Amino acid sequence: MDLPSGPLPPGSPQQVSKSRFKAQALELFRQVEASGEPLVITDHGRPTLEVRPYRPARPDANPLEELRGSVLRFDDPFVPVGENDWEALA
Repeated sequence: MDLPSGPLPPGSPQQVSKSRFKAQALELFRQVEASGEPLVITDHGRPTLEVRPYRPARPDANPLEELRGSVLRFDDPFVPVGENDWEALA
């Protein structure tokens, strides 16, 4: 079952059903490769998989540098945390 046709919001990837993907996989792979845009595979209208072009990591990229600054430090980890301190609850 394909999602209803019509314009997708700008920047959203193209979506196809699993049955269409099964029938046209090679053509869709070529399309993703040529366009560089991801493709979302749906199951009964729900996104289940994403196919995107392979982009190798830069040879000089350091994975630890990507994470630098993303870890919080707690000086006293046993102090209770209030609800206002949780970003997910805000």
